[in-house]
Amino acid sequence: MKRRSLALAAAVLALFVSAARADEWPAHPVRIVNTFAAGGAADILARIAADALSTAFHQQFVVETRAGAGGIIGVQSVLNTPPDGDNFVITNVSLLALDPTTKPRLGFDPVRDLVNIAYIAGSPVVLSVNAASGPATLAEFLARARTAEKPLTYSSSGIGSMGQLVAELFARKAGVRFELIPYKGASQGLADLVGGHIAFSAQTVSSTAAMLKAGTLVGLAETGNARMADFPKIPTFAELGYPDVASTVWFSLSAPAGLSPAIVAKVNRAIATGMAAPAAQQRARELGFVAEPMTVEAFNALVVHETARWKPIIEELGLVEK
Repeated sequence: MKRRSLALAAAVLALFVSAARADEWPAHPVRIVNTFAAGGAADILARIAADALSTAFHQQFVVETRAGAGGIIGVQSVLNTPPDGDNFVITNVSLLALDPTTKPRLGFDPVRDLVNIAYIAGSPVVLSVNAASGPATLAEFLARARTAEKPLTYSSSGIGSMGQLVAELFARKAGVRFELIPYKGASQGLADLVGGHIAFSAQTVSSTAAMLKAGTLVGLAETGNARMADFPKIPTFAELGYPDVASTVWFSLSAPAGLSPAIVAKVNRAIATGMAAPAAQQRARELGFVAEPMTVEAFNALVVHETARWKPIIEELGLVEK
């Protein structure tokens, strides 16, 4: 009985200590690791989030780039730190939901080793074609695919990326065949699309935004739940009869597992408030992203859902690393 009382007292004390630390946090500058290339969309979103957190907590949140291995290096650099609120990391749909299937030796479990705090913003995947020689509608595109002697070639942001998964899922739903041409970067694939060397691209609106706005590329359909305000002429796959293709390439904020729930809740609210601000909304739209608030619970449910959703498709395509 006495042992139980001591254990209960220790648990209560731990809760009080955790709450006290949360009240004092942050007492000094906080690091946010950007896991992707400096100057890219993830970096810009990281800085928007850092500004929101700096404003909310009257403390400096500093973005530090640790890119490489598709973001894995940056995540691992944060996993080696204590869960004290001093270190956060930019994650995304690939790191949290796709990589656990494609990379069995990933080196960490996104659900066990991380606390996934906030959804920052997401960009739909757009099926785009060369404006000079491509079809004008998705129906025309499918007619061309069905009569072509060989599968239509396309680019994505990489093997195992959301762009590839979306393209292949759409191909199965539409009863056509595509062939991915692997490129080292998204920009190379887009350059070949403009040059007429491939038939289409399945990349994020954020990657293709400049070419779409310039009229170099035509977006035939995008995977968002609704048309984007800055690209109102691009229909969604759902409204064209392919609701199963709906998806988003999202970026998020995570931290080492064990972070105080009170700090997690505070950061989630601050991100939601900051990303709802008109300036942040406008900047996200300019990048081809949609910023929307999401609770911690809703975001973690999304991670679980997306992992389960894409796992069988990844396995069917043979994208699991040996």
